[in-house]
Amino acid sequence: MTTISCTYTGDLHCEATHTGSGATLSTDAPLDNEGKGEAFSPTDLLATSLATCMLTIMGITARSRDWSIEGASASVDKLMSSDGPRRIETLRVTLQLPEALDDDQRALLQRVAEQCPVKRSIVPLINAEIHWA
Repeated sequence: MTTISCTYTGDLHCEATHTGSGATLSTDAPLDNEGKGEAFSPTDLLATSLATCMLTIMGITARSRDWSIEGASASVDKLMSSDGPRRIETLRVTLQLPEALDDDQRALLQRVAEQCPVKRSIVPLINAEIHWA
C-alpha cells in the first residue's frame, strides 16, 4: 500500500508528500477555478497520471525485452465539462515512440499502453482518447 500525505497550505495551494520516498509536489487551483495556476491543479495531476502511466507500462515491457524506448513521449490535453458539475470530460493523449522500433515492437507497446492501470481506473467515467504520432 502506498500512502501520500496531503496538506492544505493556504490560498488554494496544497502540498503532497509520497511517504515512501519523501518526494513532494505542490498543487494550485487552476485559473478558471479561482486559482493562480502556479502549479499543477488536482485535475492536471490526473491527466499527468494517465500519460506517465502509459509511458511507464511501455517502459516495463521494453525493459523486460531489453529494448530501449528512451525519448518516448506523451502529451495530454485535458478538457473539462462545459455544463453540469465541473469534472474532466476527456483526456486526449498523444504518444510518440522512438523511430528505431520495428512494427512488432510498436504494436506490443501500443497494446500494453492501452491497458495501463490509470486508464483502466478512469474509463468509462472519463473519455480517454489515445493517439499515436
